[in-house]
Amino acid sequence: MKDPRDVILEPVLTEKALRLQEESNQYVFKVAKNANKIEIRHALEKRFNVKVKSVRVMNVKGKPRQRFTRGGLVVGKTASWKKAIVTLEEGSKFDFFENI
Repeated sequence: MKDPRDVILEPVLTEKALRLQEESNQYVFKVAKNANKIEIRHALEKRFNVKVKSVRVMNVKGKPRQRFTRGGLVVGKTASWKKAIVTLEEGSKFDFFENI
């Protein structure tokens, strides 16, 4: 079994993710690209002591970017990553801002 710190990389705290937390008890995480739903569920339950109801996973493609340097225009793209939207059971909750 993988280490939970290798599966769950960081929480995603955007406006949409914070609205999902308030309205439907769903949390968004950036996860390892090779992690599957079962590994994500076990990692969250082990690391944060919560009960996971469901996990939805999607691959986020990198966006093309351009920047100017002294040598001219450099074209590249941002890195692709994997996002997991996790729904928790009633009564379970993450406390991201408690320890700040």
